[in-house]
Amino acid sequence: MLLMPRKSILVPKKFFCTKGAGTHKTELRSFELALRDAGIEKYNLVHVSSILPPECKMVSRNEGLKELIPGMVAFTVLSRCSSSEPHRLIAASVGCAIPADPHAYGYLSEHHSFGQNEKVAGDFAEDLAAAMLASTLGIEFDEDKSWDENNAIYRISDKIVRATNVTQSAVIDPEGNHTTVVAAAVFLF
Repeated sequence: MLLMPRKSILVPKKFFCTKGAGTHKTELRSFELALRDAGIEKYNLVHVSSILPPECKMVSRNEGLKELIPGMVAFTVLSRCSSSEPHRLIAASVGCAIPADPHAYGYLSEHHSFGQNEKVAGDFAEDLAAAMLASTLGIEFDEDKSWDENNAIYRISDKIVRATNVTQSAVIDPEGNHTTVVAAAVFLF
């Protein structure tokens, strides 16, 4: 088995969350406008699965965008929802489950929905991220019993997990133009 030197392994050190919405008569342009609203339209987005690496620090959107160069490849956990049905409520959310132990990995979830407002979609995405993390650790998880409302954390077995989300919702205009909403976690190296 060939082992690569540790320093050449691509493991993100930071990430930031962002969201956006766009409306246009065509779906593709509405998607581009949503990416523009989120500040990530200038990058070649590569969709990745949902593991938050150990010791990966969350930074602000402004700080994260400063590290990106137009045209570069940006590894992203992206949720997207689009519709042209007049008056339809749409949402896109990325949930994040961050273990208290910085040496443990966390989980990101993508959730998109119709008829859910930002609070409902965001809470669902957080629950989903925490449940997937618990599952990978082999721990039974009941989001209602594990959620500590007072401290805004999940208690999964003996592990404490902080959860957060980034969520964008929109209502389609009466004319039925395409609207796209996006939520993303963008990794930085």
